Amino acid sequence: MQSGMKLYAIEEFAKFSQTRIVQKGLPLSLQHLLIDSRLLLHPSNTVFFAIKSAKNDGHNFIDKLYNKGVRAFVISSASFDCSPYREATFFLAHDCVQGLQALARAHRRLFSLPVVAITGSNGKTIVKEWLRSLLSQKMNIVASPKSYNSQIGVPLSVWQLSGEHELGIFEAGISKVGEMERLEVLIQPDIGVFTNIGTAHSEDFEDQQHKISEKLKLFVHAKSLVCSADQGMLYEEIVHFAQSNNIRLFCWGRAKGADVQLKNVNSDQHQTHITYEYKGNLHQMAIPFRDEASLENALHCLSSLLLLGMSPDWIHEQMAELNPVALRLEQKNGRRNTIIINDSYNSDLESLRIALDFLDRQSQVVRKILILSDIQESGFNDAALYNEVQKIIDGISLQQIICIGEKLFDLKPIHGDDVQYFKCTENFLSSIHLFDFHDEAILLKGARNFRFELISKMLEAQTHDTVMEVNLDALVHNLNYFRSLLPQGQRIMAMVKANAYGMGSVEIAHLLDYHHIDILAVAYADEGVELRKAGISLPIMVMNPETDALSDMLHYNLEPEIYSIRQFLNFAQAAKKQIFYTDRVAKVHIKLDTGMRRLGFQANELKELAKQLKSFPFIRVESIFSHLAASDEAKHDDFTMEQLSVFSSSVTSFQKEIGYKAICHILNTAGICRFPDFAFDMVRLGIGLYGVSPLPEVQKKLRPVSRLKTVVSQIKSVKKGESVGYSRSYTADRDVQIAIIPIGYADGLNRRLSNKGCFVTHGVTVPIIGNICMDMCMVDVSHVPQIQEGDEIIIYGPELDISLLAKKAGTIAYELLTSVSHRVKRVYYHE
Repeated sequence: MQSGMKLYAIEEFAKFSQTRIVQKGLPLSLQHLLIDSRLLLHPSNTVFFAIKSAKNDGHNFIDKLYNKGVRAFVISSASFDCSPYREATFFLAHDCVQGLQALARAHRRLFSLPVVAITGSNGKTIVKEWLRSLLSQKMNIVASPKSYNSQIGVPLSVWQLSGEHELGIFEAGISKVGEMERLEVLIQPDIGVFTNIGTAHSEDFEDQQHKISEKLKLFVHAKSLVCSADQGMLYEEIVHFAQSNNIRLFCWGRAKGADVQLKNVNSDQHQTHITYEYKGNLHQMAIPFRDEASLENALHCLSSLLLLGMSPDWIHEQMAELNPVALRLEQKNGRRNTIIINDSYNSDLESLRIALDFLDRQSQVVRKILILSDIQESGFNDAALYNEVQKIIDGISLQQIICIGEKLFDLKPIHGDDVQYFKCTENFLSSIHLFDFHDEAILLKGARNFRFELISKMLEAQTHDTVMEVNLDALVHNLNYFRSLLPQGQRIMAMVKANAYGMGSVEIAHLLDYHHIDILAVAYADEGVELRKAGISLPIMVMNPETDALSDMLHYNLEPEIYSIRQFLNFAQAAKKQIFYTDRVAKVHIKLDTGMRRLGFQANELKELAKQLKSFPFIRVESIFSHLAASDEAKHDDFTMEQLSVFSSSVTSFQKEIGYKAICHILNTAGICRFPDFAFDMVRLGIGLYGVSPLPEVQKKLRPVSRLKTVVSQIKSVKKGESVGYSRSYTADRDVQIAIIPIGYADGLNRRLSNKGCFVTHGVTVPIIGNICMDMCMVDVSHVPQIQEGDEIIIYGPELDISLLAKKAGTIAYELLTSVSHRVKRVYYHE
């Protein structure tokens, strides 16, 4: 949701959005745009765009939003019945996304400020954030929030424009042919930046040249274009495009004739030193990064700033202070049962709203605290800025607000039941004690120079260098991919057993609840109890309901899998004692064995089960299901079809016996992909949700959810003939350099990877040497000369497919994921 400072009357809004008013309700002015019903903050002047997508239909959320006070809706379904919502105004669009874009296009025409547009495969957001940070010291900037660069994100970004802004910086990304033309008329850039070209989102383009030509359409009316002269085919295409469209090319690189010609680049332990020639003069500057990606991004910024007329001396001074851009919001477990949500690198209104929404979703704790710094890159004057901040805060239930910064301290603009003000972070840290915080979710939301990492470090529970990062956006991407394969509205059961495949069941369950999963499944009752205590109210099926846990299951409203008559009778007797004198119904899930030969009823046992069910009317069959044994392997398709046939006939006869219909499901992750015609009433999503599939064509569509990483503890030299590790299982056949890293089999690293496995550092594969120890292991880094102590080592993740590591260990990805020890800190983040 974005806010333009301008208020639009109903008729003006209809004209600008190219929609038709089909029902006119109460008089109102419109300022805020909403595309996600869960992110509502300002009902009175918000308009909701009921966007239809492969995963959802916004029209389904109109009733909920109307009851919360929203009185303006853009719909695309002419048959939608508006009459129950008499106070609301409805705008009919041919397509809601097109209506959103038309509105932003008209809004953009109201302003004549210069605009920088950025595209490319990588680095768009970093370059945009660095330029915004650098230039905001000289002028009021409006920029894309986070990575809002899509067909929906760009119009929401442009909608932020107000008369106070002096420069716009927007990023744009595409994945299909024809998309960039629509973004170009929204942004109308004067200056373009093309960062680089890669292979991501290439499916809908003929080749790289075609992809480049589509991206270049963003700059067809630009006056200048910044790029690297060292990028081969990309540079050639850009030169041809610039000449054809009379665009001034401003390039950097080692090539002779580049506007910014690199003369020398070298790195020490902390910095990269750059010597370059510009307009016949030699200049030197340093940036506080050593990696190639940061160097490339910094040179795009340098060139853009020079093109905008900034002096080299000023640029060098500012770029020496560049900070890493946090493209993600992190969640960690803190001391004394706290949750730490760290978003202390972004300082703008949109990221504040996103972070507060994430805080609000932490239902496992009652108390929620915001620690907020001065906001430094808003583009608004202080009065307008903190008025907006107050509106955002008012939409969230906060028990305490801590404000840090001289502006906040002097103005004291935030009001609430418990608001405290401090001039600086050091004052705050010296005035509080660790024991002041317990059983709370704490959001750290501040600008980088306030050093909120000091607060985070004080509150964090674990400091182990080995960390599992869980990318919540990747998990949502995977969920939406599988949803796109299913009919709209199809029920989904999500597997969160085994601590959500090692990633943290509570955190994953909260996310799945937010994204409208229908039911969760755990292995044992104690897993379900943990979720209930953490505030999860979704239905939860327990797949292995042990007899000793039946009382807890009934108390916490958990639903058992029933797979035998004996087990059913045990549950029925427990339920009779616990709920007989209440109006409650105990729900059960009946497991059929259709060929897996694990737990489950045979077809000839179902009549007896139906008879027993009738003796206990307070027990209801919620679902009937079975499990496919080999749905991922085409060679077993005949067997799979036989299972599906047995299931279908068994379900039909059993439902006749019990006299009512229950939810039916048999498809697992692979089954969803290969046998979607047998989705029945629900499907079960397991390992695919976490980014792993045995089907290569599906694996390409998924994103890894977890990244297991550690750091180098020590580097040492080993001479030829010397041994490494326990049992001297490795002897150097040459002089080698090794890195010792703090991860071992007690952390879940499979010992079978000794002398077989490999990890990644600096983009290079490094092999494990010697036997893996309990708490550490050793890798050969002889071919990575730039490696230093403290550098990052990736065990698995996007850089190294966990399935390849599992193959080397002679196992499957499931085992590696679920083996990660609880002593390994989990960090959850949104990109």
